[in-house]
Amino acid sequence: MQESPTGSLPGREAPRPEGTGPEAPRPEGTGPEGTARRPRLSRRGLLTGGALTAVGALAACAPEKDASRLPAPGAAAARQVTGEGSPGQGTGRATAVPGGVATEPFHGAHQAGIATAPQTYGIFVGLDLLPDTDREAITRMMRLLTDDALRLTEGRPALADTEPELADLPSRLTVTFGFGPGLFTAAGLEDHRPESVAPLPSFKIDKLRKEWSGGDLLLQICADDALTLSHALRMTVKDARSFAKVRWTQRGFRRSPQTQDPGLTQRNVMGQLDGTVNPKPGTPDFDRAVWVSDGPEWLRGGTTLVLRRIRAEMETWDAVDTVGKEFTVGRRLDTGAPLTGQREHDEADFGKLNATGFPVISEQAHIRRAHVTDPGMRIFRRPYNYDEGLTEQGHSDSGLLFASYQADIARQFIPIQKRLAEADLLNEWTTPIGSAVFAIPPGCSAGGWIGETLLS
Repeated sequence: MQESPTGSLPGREAPRPEGTGPEAPRPEGTGPEGTARRPRLSRRGLLTGGALTAVGALAACAPEKDASRLPAPGAAAARQVTGEGSPGQGTGRATAVPGGVATEPFHGAHQAGIATAPQTYGIFVGLDLLPDTDREAITRMMRLLTDDALRLTEGRPALADTEPELADLPSRLTVTFGFGPGLFTAAGLEDHRPESVAPLPSFKIDKLRKEWSGGDLLLQICADDALTLSHALRMTVKDARSFAKVRWTQRGFRRSPQTQDPGLTQRNVMGQLDGTVNPKPGTPDFDRAVWVSDGPEWLRGGTTLVLRRIRAEMETWDAVDTVGKEFTVGRRLDTGAPLTGQREHDEADFGKLNATGFPVISEQAHIRRAHVTDPGMRIFRRPYNYDEGLTEQGHSDSGLLFASYQADIARQFIPIQKRLAEADLLNEWTTPIGSAVFAIPPGCSAGGWIGETLLS
């Protein structure tokens, strides 16, 4: 049976100290124990207009001791690191470690969560706009969601946050927003939609399911702490649901920075190193491959995302021996080195033949089919593993949330995917079951909001 917030059972009132019951007189305009009564600021009221101006009203009306509980960016978390305050003495907060208070910058030319070093946990949420959500409503939604994301990533509670204590440890939290094809239609801005931000062509390997595909709005939320992530998800979706309904939620994970050096290539659930040939953030090759520099002016400094949910057929993959797995991929499983090399980042020699005259790296090997010679035409992979547990038969329901960022989907992603769909040996053990595409707007400066280049 669920307890009430006061710890009493439903339908029962918690015992009150003498003289504090409902009949006890209070000075006019005060709340319990004579404190100034704080006006209730409903979330619905914030969503229906005046959300941003209400912030100032809230601060002005708050009692002094309540205002002190709304920390400056990272302040509450900093108190935990330095040991100020102690568990059990009113804070109810565990002592943090440096990773818990770490933050990623929110403002900038690009949204965080793309070139950012991948966090341990990621959640992708696809939403469909409600029928009456027009351009003006989308604008209000994005202003509110931007404010939520800014606060939470800085270690501050979101506006009207009902559990502000859970915002104290940002743990490198990032919130990234994307616009699906339907958002442009709803906003009356179809002529501003990038041509390549459209449903992908059908590939013969696809077995797409509606519950993992499509979407008008994307929330990509990543952090190194699962509780921080859960809180950020709930706060942002609560503010979005007056404008949109959730279409799908996909949760993923990687090895944490405390487990493996973040600079090393991560492994997927099939045991393969995933992302060896990724362009390196901060380099000219990365900038050319990922950030939009031509096309719609509003998207300059942004990018595009293809999110593919790829189920791993683990039962049959487990039956393949190491030699067969390495032949399929074209790399050694232990080191990630191409079959023609010694180290992970050695260039693959696709012309090298074995003693019988056949290519050492098969014509159908995954790395050959995915190979791109022009660095600017590569994609940037930022994948997460997923694991939904076991089926009734005890089989693993797991795979990869393949997140691909590129400046142009049609020019970069689709040619690679066509080659893979035609003849990749790995297709025998992987099945795409979800697919969605989004335009990722550029970042914003202080005082701005995500999407303003399109909607304002």
